[in-house]
This record gives sequence, structure tokens and C-alpha cells, in this order.
Amino acid sequence: MGHGPAVKLGKDNAQSYKTTIGVWMFIAYTITYAGFVVINAVKPSLMEKVVFGQTLAVVYGFALLGFALVLAVIYNRLCNAAEARMNK
Repeated sequence: MGHGPAVKLGKDNAQSYKTTIGVWMFIAYTITYAGFVVINAVKPSLMEKVVFGQTLAVVYGFALLGFALVLAVIYNRLCNAAEARMNK
């Protein structure tokens, strides 16, 4: 029994655009995360500084989570718009 795919799959004309956007967002996040790692490796005492009522480590960590969420929302919107425009 079972069922088939929920949607009919076909060629995605927006694939290269989505790949490019994804790679650039990955690079942006990787650079941001690398900053966190470098600070912890080179000058960990800097993470003890109080910023916005919390240590820099906590603020930077939550900023990384928030940045990932924002990138995901932007990626989704850009990809949906590109699919609508290119897969007519």
C-alpha cells in the first residue's frame, strides 16, 4: 500500500541560484563562528567581559543562534521567490 510523493518532482530552474545563496550564507556563518573560536583560543579572558548584562561568551553564543535563524528565514524567502519566478 503506501502512497507516492506529495508533489510531482521536476526540474528546478532555481537550483543554481539557491546553491549560490546557500554557499554565501554558509561562508558568512562560518566566518562569524570562526571569530568565536579564535577569541576562545587566542584570548579566552575576553569572553569574561560583561556585555548587555551577560558575559561576551553568552551574548556571542546567543548571537550565533539568532544569526543562524535569521539566515534560515532569509534563505527560505529568497528561495521561495526564486522558485516562483523561475519555475513558471
